[in-house]
Amino acid sequence: MIRVLIVEDEPLIAEAHRAYVERLTGFTAVRVAHTAREGMRAVAEASANDAPIDLVLMDIGLPDASGLDLATAMAGLTPRPDVIAITSARDLTMVRTAVASGVVLYLLKPFTFAAFRDKLERYREFRHALPEGQSAATQQEIDRAFGILRTSDQRATTPKGFAPQTLREISEAVRTTPQGVTATETASTVGVSRITAWRYLEKLADDGLVDRRSDYGKAGRPKSRYIWKG
Repeated sequence: MIRVLIVEDEPLIAEAHRAYVERLTGFTAVRVAHTAREGMRAVAEASANDAPIDLVLMDIGLPDASGLDLATAMAGLTPRPDVIAITSARDLTMVRTAVASGVVLYLLKPFTFAAFRDKLERYREFRHALPEGQSAATQQEIDRAFGILRTSDQRATTPKGFAPQTLREISEAVRTTPQGVTATETASTVGVSRITAWRYLEKLADDGLVDRRSDYGKAGRPKSRYIWKG
């Protein structure tokens, strides 16, 4: 699970963000902070307890300090949490400062749940695209991971003929099965026909998100097994 800290001074907005996070697979909102001081303390305490924060959803306009100053301060921690800035500030100076402060994604207020989900799912894919632990990454792995973060919001638009919810469910079925899945297994897990599962799996393969591998059984034609690249 990706452990999320929400730093937002408005209690109702903070609670809305928490509810959004809990609706997403693979994320859990572990704490809410309403000031920069509380946010810094929360991250430090989590690290000291061997349960570090992975991602901070950071409001920039905090009452005691700029959220970007807090992001810069967090950069000195080990492990360093990633930051998604949540703000209504649209001027380019602020955007450049956010990038310099280590912000990985920028979400403008007001936003819909779909936009929120897109940013967090993109971040999740970014994490999955990099090798586990401290092993060295290849240039291809690094380029693919940063490419996920830089993809425009148009990626959230599901192609004609594909239902967004079904695509998400099938993606999750592949992502959470390390040994990969066949169309028949996916159909059983998600509750769709085998042909439908095959179409969506092929779509994921064509998009470069999964690998196709031949699965040779005891008899008959080999089946395609789809394995998440992350």
